[in-house]
Amino acid sequence: MRFALLGPLTVHDGEAARPISSPKGRALLGALLLQPNHAVPLDTLEAVLWGEHPPATASASLHNHVARLRRLLAEDGEPRLRAVPGGYLLTVGAGELDSELFAERLERARADRLRQDWAGVGRETVRALELWRGSPLANLPDSALSHPEVRPQIQQFQEARLQALEWRFDAELRLGHHGGLAPELARLAEEHPLREVFHRQLMLVLHRTDRQAEALTVFHRLRRTLIDELGIEPGPAVQEAHQEILTAQRVTVAMPPTRPIAPTMPTAPDALDTPGTPAAISTPAAPPRSARRLRPAPAQLPADIVDFAGRESELERLSAMLRPDPAVTVPRVVVVSGMAGVGKTALAVHTAHRLRDQFPDGQLHADLRGFGAGDARSPHDLLARFLTDLGVREKSLPEHTDDRAARFRSALDGRRVLVLLDNAKDAAQLIPLLPGSGGCAVLVTSRHTLAGLPGVGRLRLDPLDPEGQRQLLTSLCGSRRMRADPKAAARILAACGGLPLALRLAGAQLAGRPSWPLTTLAQRLDSSRGRLRALSAGGLAVQDTFAMSYVAMRDSPLSPETERAHGFRMLGLWSGHTLAAESAAALLGRPVDEAHDLLEYLVDAHLLQTPSPGHYTFHDLLGEYARERAAEEESPEARAAARLRLVVWYTAAVAKADAVLTSRCHPLPPLETEVAAPLPAFADTDEALQWCVRELPALSEAIQLAARYTRPDLAWRMAAGLFGYAQRFWWTREWERCMGLALRCTEEHHDLLGQGWLHRRMGLAHGMAHRLELCLEHLQVALSCFEKADDIVGQASSYAGLAEVHRRLGQLSGVLSCGERAVELHREAGDPRGVATVLSSMGDALMEAGEPTAAEERYREALELWRDHGVLDGTATTLTRLGDALTTLDRPAEAFQALEEALRIRLRLGEHVGTADTLETIALAHFHFGDQLAAREHWERSLTMGRRLRLPPRDVARLDL
Repeated sequence: MRFALLGPLTVHDGEAARPISSPKGRALLGALLLQPNHAVPLDTLEAVLWGEHPPATASASLHNHVARLRRLLAEDGEPRLRAVPGGYLLTVGAGELDSELFAERLERARADRLRQDWAGVGRETVRALELWRGSPLANLPDSALSHPEVRPQIQQFQEARLQALEWRFDAELRLGHHGGLAPELARLAEEHPLREVFHRQLMLVLHRTDRQAEALTVFHRLRRTLIDELGIEPGPAVQEAHQEILTAQRVTVAMPPTRPIAPTMPTAPDALDTPGTPAAISTPAAPPRSARRLRPAPAQLPADIVDFAGRESELERLSAMLRPDPAVTVPRVVVVSGMAGVGKTALAVHTAHRLRDQFPDGQLHADLRGFGAGDARSPHDLLARFLTDLGVREKSLPEHTDDRAARFRSALDGRRVLVLLDNAKDAAQLIPLLPGSGGCAVLVTSRHTLAGLPGVGRLRLDPLDPEGQRQLLTSLCGSRRMRADPKAAARILAACGGLPLALRLAGAQLAGRPSWPLTTLAQRLDSSRGRLRALSAGGLAVQDTFAMSYVAMRDSPLSPETERAHGFRMLGLWSGHTLAAESAAALLGRPVDEAHDLLEYLVDAHLLQTPSPGHYTFHDLLGEYARERAAEEESPEARAAARLRLVVWYTAAVAKADAVLTSRCHPLPPLETEVAAPLPAFADTDEALQWCVRELPALSEAIQLAARYTRPDLAWRMAAGLFGYAQRFWWTREWERCMGLALRCTEEHHDLLGQGWLHRRMGLAHGMAHRLELCLEHLQVALSCFEKADDIVGQASSYAGLAEVHRRLGQLSGVLSCGERAVELHREAGDPRGVATVLSSMGDALMEAGEPTAAEERYREALELWRDHGVLDGTATTLTRLGDALTTLDRPAEAFQALEEALRIRLRLGEHVGTADTLETIALAHFHFGDQLAAREHWERSLTMGRRLRLPPRDVARLDL
C-alpha cells in the first residue's frame, strides 16, 4: 500500500486508488500519517477533526471514523490501525509513505553534496522532487491544516522541498548545465523574494548565458528588497556572484579588439611583500598568482601514517569540510579535538596528505606544543617562520604580532595553502595564524574544544570503533597471531579502550616479541592495577600522554586550574560509573553549579566524556589514571570522606525513587544523616525507574562501600530501597545478592530495624520467584525483628505480607487472621493507606475463595479510604476489583459504572499496565453478560497493550484467550 502526503492526500493499494470521500476521514488519516508508527493521542485527533472545542459526541464519532478507516485500509494479516493507550497508531511499512521516501532521497543528496558528487546531487534531488504533486495534504479541511500538530509539519515539508530545489540548481550550475534554468529560477525568486539562494543562482545562470545586464538587475532588486524589509545587505555568496559579474564586465571592457597585452611580472624579490605594488594588467591570459610565486611551494607535512586504519567516516567528513569550494569566500578552519592518545594528529596528517593536490600553493605545518614538555609556541615566532617560508624577506618582517598576522594574510591572499596546526593550547594561540581569504584551509588539532574560536568547523574524535581497533592491531602484530588466539586478542582490544595510542603501544610490544602469544600481553593488561604502566614501549607510555593534560592543570599558577586538577582526582574515586552534577557535587563536597562547571570544563578538555546530556563518565584508561592520581596525591581521610558523602547521597536518592515507585507500600524511614547535594527530581515512575536502571552498577558498589565503612543503616536502606525497581523488572538474583551483603552488615552491628527491613524485602523477593515457603520464613523473621525494635508499621507490613502468602497458598483463614491484625496495627499507626491496601487484598482472597459478597464489603471499605485521601491509582485498582465482584453477583449496571470509572482514572494517570488490567476485566464482564463483540474489542485492546508493554509471558498468555 502507498500513502501520499506531498500533494492531495491519497491511498493506493498497488492496483487502484482507495478514495476517502469524508473530509474528516481524510483529516484523521492525515494526522495519523504525520506520525507514522507512533501513538497519536485522542485529544489531538479530536482537535484535528473538530478544532479547539470538539462537541460532546466527539469521542463516539471519532470511534466511528476510526472504524471506517480500518475498513478502508483492511488487508490480510495484522490490522494497520489499532487502539493504543490514550490514542491510535497507524502502522506504515518501509517505502509506503512518500514523505519518508522524499526524506531518504534528500539525505542521499546531502551525502553526495558533501562528497562534491554533483551528478549524484542532481540525480537524487530530481528523484526527490518527482514525489511532489502540489501543496502537502491539500485536500484536508482548513481546520485540520491550521492545527498546531499539522501546520508545522507541512511547513517543514515545504522548506525541505525548497532545499531540494536549491541543491538541484547548484548541481546544474556545477555541471555547467545553464540552459533552460532561467524561467524556473525567475519564478522561484519572485515567489520567495527574501530567499537569497534562488537570486544568486538566477544571477549566475543569466551571467553565464551572456545576459549580464539582467543578472545585475536581479542583484539590485534583491538588495533593495533586503534593505527595505530587513535592513541588511545581501550575504557573502550573493556578493561574490555579483563580483564575478562585474569582473567579467571589466575584463571584457579591458580586452583590446586585436592582440592581448602581455602581463607584467614583478621584478623585485620582495615585490609580493610590498603593499601597493602595481598589478599586472588583467587579461584572460594572465597567469594565476600561484604561477608567479618566487620560490617552491612549502611542503611541510609530516610523513603520512603507513598503517592508518579505520576512521573512514571521520576521514570523509573532515575532507569534505576542508576541500576548496569556489562558492566560499572565507577560509575553512576545522578543529579536530579529542582526548590524549585518540589519534587526532594521525587523522589530521592523513587527511592533509589526501587533500595535498587540492592546495597546490603549499602546505604549512607547526606543532604548537600546547600540551607537553616546554612552553607553547608563540604565534609571533610562528608567523615569522611562515612568512619566510612563503617568500617574505626576514628583514622586512614587522615587529608587532598583529602586523605580522596582517602580512601573513596578505601573503596567502589568492593562494591555495593548507595550514596544519597541531596540538593547539587555546584560541588566542591560533587567531593570528588564520588566513583571511577563502582559498586557504586550516586544520587544527587540540585536546580542548577551543570554544573561544568562533565560526569554525568541529570534529570531535572518539575512540576507534571495534572494527577500526581490530584493523589497527592486526596491521601491527599480524593477522596470523590474531587468528591464532581470538579470545586473547579481544582481551587486548578491551584493555586498550579503543585508543589508537594504546593499541600502537600494545602492537609495538608484540612486534618486538614475536615469540609471545597474545595471551601473555593480555594477562599483563587484564589487571586494572598497573595496566597503564603495561601500555608502554620505547620510552612512550599512555599515562605520560595523560599526564601532559593533568600536570598542566595541577602545576598551573592559576588557582582555578589547580582546583580543577583536585576535582579531576576526586572524580577518579568513582571512575567506573556515570555521574550527574548532583552526585558529583556530593562526591566533591561542592555546590552543584561549581560541580557542573568543573564537569563541563573537563569535557571541553577531553578529560571526561558526556554520553548523554547531564551525565558524565571517564574513558576507562583515563579513569584509571585519575584514580591513581587520587591514591597518590589525596590523603586517606579525604578519599574516605568523599566516598561517604557520595554513599549518603545515593542512599537518600534511592529512598526518593522508592517513594515514587512504591507509593502505596511501607515507606523507608527517614535518613538522619545530612545529604551533601540536592537529590534527583522524579516527575513520575518512568523517570524513577530510568534512574534506577542507569545507577544500578553504582548502587551495587555503594552498598559494598557502606558495609566497609560500618554503616549498616546506609547499606540496608539502599538494598531495601530497590524493591520498586525489582517489582517492575522481575529482578531477584542481583537484588538478593545486594540484600545478602547488607544483611551480613546489619547482623554484625546488631541493627534490628535493618534486619527487619531486609528480611521483609527478601521475603518479597522469594515471593516474586514463587518460593512461598522461603517467603513465609523471611516474613516471620521480619515480624520478630520489628517486634523487638518496637516498630508498629513494620509489624503491620509484615502481617500484610503474611496474609498475601496465605492467599497464594489458598489458606483463607490465614489471610483473614493476618489481614485483620495488619489492619489493626495500621490503624494504630495512623496509616489509612495501609489499611486500604490490606482490605483490598483481603477482598481479592475472598473473591478467589468464591465469596463475592464478603469481598464487595472489603472493597467498598477500601474504596472509601482511597477516595477520602485522594489516592487515584488505589481508587482505580479497587474499582476494577469491585467491578469484577459485582459482575459475579450479576449486577451489570453497578459493575460497568465501577469499571468505566476505573478506566477513566487509568487513562488520565497514563498508567498503562493498570489500563490493560482494567480492559481485561471489562472484557470479562461483557462476556459474562453475553455481549461478545464488546468483549472481543476490549480483549484485543488489552492484549495489544500487554504485548507492547512487554508484560511477563504468563500475563500475556492469560490475556490471549
